[in-house]
Amino acid sequence: MSETNRQSGKEMNLPPAHPSVKTGGVAVLLVNLGTPDTPEPASVRRYLREFLSDKRVVDYPRIFWLPVLYGIILNTRPSKTAKLYQSIWHEESGQSPLAYYTQRQMEGLAERLGDDVTVDYAMRYGNPSIPERIGALMAKGHDRIMILPLYPQYSATTTGTVADKVAEAMKERPWQPAIRIAPPFHDEPSYIDALETSMRRHVPEETERVILSFHGIPQRYFNAGDPYHCHCQKTARLLRERMGWDETFAPLGFQSKFGPEKWLEPSTESLVKKAAEDGIKQLAVAAPAFVSDCIETLEEIGIGLRETFKEAGGQELTPIPCLNNDEAFLACLEELARRELGGWIAPKDVAAAAAE
Repeated sequence: MSETNRQSGKEMNLPPAHPSVKTGGVAVLLVNLGTPDTPEPASVRRYLREFLSDKRVVDYPRIFWLPVLYGIILNTRPSKTAKLYQSIWHEESGQSPLAYYTQRQMEGLAERLGDDVTVDYAMRYGNPSIPERIGALMAKGHDRIMILPLYPQYSATTTGTVADKVAEAMKERPWQPAIRIAPPFHDEPSYIDALETSMRRHVPEETERVILSFHGIPQRYFNAGDPYHCHCQKTARLLRERMGWDETFAPLGFQSKFGPEKWLEPSTESLVKKAAEDGIKQLAVAAPAFVSDCIETLEEIGIGLRETFKEAGGQELTPIPCLNNDEAFLACLEELARRELGGWIAPKDVAAAAAE
C-alpha cells in the first residue's frame, strides 16, 4: 500500500552504538471500518471473521457466540456476501468502493495540510490495519499521531473499537508515540455544510420524500448509554433545518439489522415500504453516517431497497452518494484535523505567512 509521503521525523544525535532513531514527525491517520481485499468468498470470510469476533460489535458470551460464528455464519454467509460485493466492486481501481474513497480522502487531506503533516489511512478490520500503519509512521519518525475515525456519530461499535485497537497496538511498544483521537463530528457546521452541499447537488427536484438512513445498533446498546442514537437525531435535525425540510418529508431510519434481537427503530426498509403505501412515487435515500460509499449504501440501498420500493408500488428510489472525496467534505476533514492538531502544527494563517 502506497502512502502519501510528507515530512518524516529527523534523525537524533545518538552514540554510535545506538540504533538509528527518527523523531519529531506529526501524522494524521484516517480510520474507516474496513473491507475485504477482494470480492471473493475466502477474502470475505477473513474480513467477517475479524469483524464479527470483535466484542464491541457482537457482545454475546463467547461460549455461545463463537460456535455460531465458526459453525454457521462463516460457513454460509461469505459466499452470499461475496456476490453482493461483486455487484458493487470498483473495477477501475480493483478496490472496494470504501477503500477507493478512503484513499482519495487521504490524498485530498494530505494536499490541504501540506508538508508539515503526513496523512495515512487504516481500516479497523482488514487491510491496511491500524497496528501496521502506526508502526510504519513511527518507523519514519512520527512520534505525534492524531487518529481521525471516519464516523461522524460516536458509537462503541465504531469509534470505541478504533480506540481499543489503537490501545492494543501501543500495548507492547517500549516507546509509544503521543496519540490523540478526534471526537465525533455529528454536529460540526462544516460537516452539515458538506451534507447540505451534497443534498442540493444530488436530490432530484421531483423527489417527494427523502429518508435519512443511519446504520443501526441493537436497542440495548442505546439503553446502556451509547450516544449513537442521539448523535444521529441531531445530525438529522441540523440537516433538515439547513434544507428547510420537516420530519414528514425527511424521516430518520436505521438500516443493516443483524441477528434476532431488537434494533433501533424505525427501520429504513419499513420507511421505504411506507413511502410506497403513502403514494410516494419519487423517493430518495441519503446515508449521512457513511462518509464513503460502501456495500451498505451501494448494494443495500442502491440495489436492495430500490427493488423493495418498486415491488411495493413506488416508481424510482434515488440513492444519494456519500460525501466521498467531495471538496466540501475534504474542507470539513481539514478543519477537524487542524483543530485537533493544535499545538503540534502552526495554525493555517501562521504557516501561510511563514511560507511567503
